[in-house]
Amino acid sequence: MYSTTDLQLFIHTADLGSLSKAARQLDFLPATASASLKRLEQQLNARLFVRSTRSMRLTPAGALFLDYSRQALALLQEGQALLNADGPVSGHLRLSMPSDVGRNILLPWLDAFQQNYPQVTLSLQFSDRVVDLFRDPVDVAFRYGKLDDSTLISQPLAASRRVVVAAPSYLAQHGRPQAPKDLLNHNCLLYYLQRGLFNNWRFYAGKTPIDVKVRGDRMSDDAAIARLWAIAGIGVAYKSWLDVRQDVAEGRLEILLEQFAGEEAPLSMVYPHRNSMSPSLRALLTFLREKFEAIDQGIGLN
Repeated sequence: MYSTTDLQLFIHTADLGSLSKAARQLDFLPATASASLKRLEQQLNARLFVRSTRSMRLTPAGALFLDYSRQALALLQEGQALLNADGPVSGHLRLSMPSDVGRNILLPWLDAFQQNYPQVTLSLQFSDRVVDLFRDPVDVAFRYGKLDDSTLISQPLAASRRVVVAAPSYLAQHGRPQAPKDLLNHNCLLYYLQRGLFNNWRFYAGKTPIDVKVRGDRMSDDAAIARLWAIAGIGVAYKSWLDVRQDVAEGRLEILLEQFAGEEAPLSMVYPHRNSMSPSLRALLTFLREKFEAIDQGIGLN
């Protein structure tokens, strides 16, 4: 029988490329981690890693065994979840989410979720940086847009599109753009996404895409700042409808270029295959889907 602890350490070491990093993440002593990996290699009668002073690289045998280890732990976790399905939902979830939707929508809902499930503890990370779920100490991430990584499990939460918005004070001074190309004459508020500065704004006239490379006098690595700049009347922002819906409803921002559809920006909850659907994660997914279904999500979603 292989120890689940040994398998867990092996998977973390493979993902992080370092036994010491894996030990720290699992709260193991270095000697304990080293003994665990040695024990697993002895049971398998195979060498799992090529070791160097700086990193650990999987051997062909290690790469083969890694897939089976992930599947084995996932099945065990699913079995445990089924056994505990009728018991109280408990556990710890580490969540990463975009700053704007995280603070304005998810945060109060997560507070309500914990009131319903007091035995669940949460660690929250607000960042527009796309975390590596195999390397960073995060169990679940909330992401906008279509998922590129097919190795992750994606659970859709809400449909949404990007919309162009500006404050009434800005529009009174600078006028309203009538077409996407008019944005070239406006101060566009920019922020960074995974691939760099998000300054190529795409719209659709029917099915025809229209790309505009915009400019502005300020940019941030936090997309929530762009929304605050827009509310302050500094310029024009291109944000997910979920991020600005309340500002529009309360008159702080107005939607521009409504005749042109913005990019789709669905919100999903994603997690790696090695983290199977635990009771706490299942409860959270069900809870959030009910919340999103209850709000008016959409402009131009059809």
